[in-house]
Amino acid sequence: GHNVPYIQWKLRVDGSWETVDTDFFFKDKTVVVFSLPGAFTPTCSTQQLPGYEDRYQEFLDEGIDDVYCISVNDAYVMNAWAKDLGIEHVKMLPDGNQAFTRNMEQLVDKLREGFGKRSWRYAMIVNNGVIEKMFVEPGKTDDTPEDPYGESSPENVLKYLQENK
Repeated sequence: GHNVPYIQWKLRVDGSWETVDTDFFFKDKTVVVFSLPGAFTPTCSTQQLPGYEDRYQEFLDEGIDDVYCISVNDAYVMNAWAKDLGIEHVKMLPDGNQAFTRNMEQLVDKLREGFGKRSWRYAMIVNNGVIEKMFVEPGKTDDTPEDPYGESSPENVLKYLQENK
C-alpha cells in the first residue's frame, strides 16, 4: 500500500490554532478514514458521519484505534458541524487547503453547487500511515450530479474488517 499524504493540518482547539502533521493522526495506529464532499451536506449529515459515530465501538472491537472524518472545509466549519451533530468519538480532520485530498487524487470539481474543489466520497483503512484498503464510490468525475453512497459506508467497511480478520 501507499503512504497517506504527509501534510500539515490546521486545527482549532479551544479557541486557538494548532498545527499538527500527518504522523500525529496516523503513526503507530490503525485507523478508518472517511472523506466526503462537505460539512452540513445532506448525505454526509444524515447518514455517513452519524453512521460512523454510532458504530464507533464496533470499529474499536475490530481492532481499529480511531475513526477520522476528512472534508475540504476549514477547522471552524468542521468543529461547528461536529458540535451540531453531537459527534463525540469521530475525529474531524479539516483539509481546507485541499492538500491531503489532492495528494490522495480524490479532488473533484463541484462547481455546479458552488463548492469549488471538494473530496470525492471514499473511505480507507490505514495502518501506521500505510493505506491497506480503499473504498471509493463509483463514478468519480468532475461536476457529476451523482453522489453515490455505499462503498464508503460504515457498514461496508465493518463488513470488510469482519471478513478479513
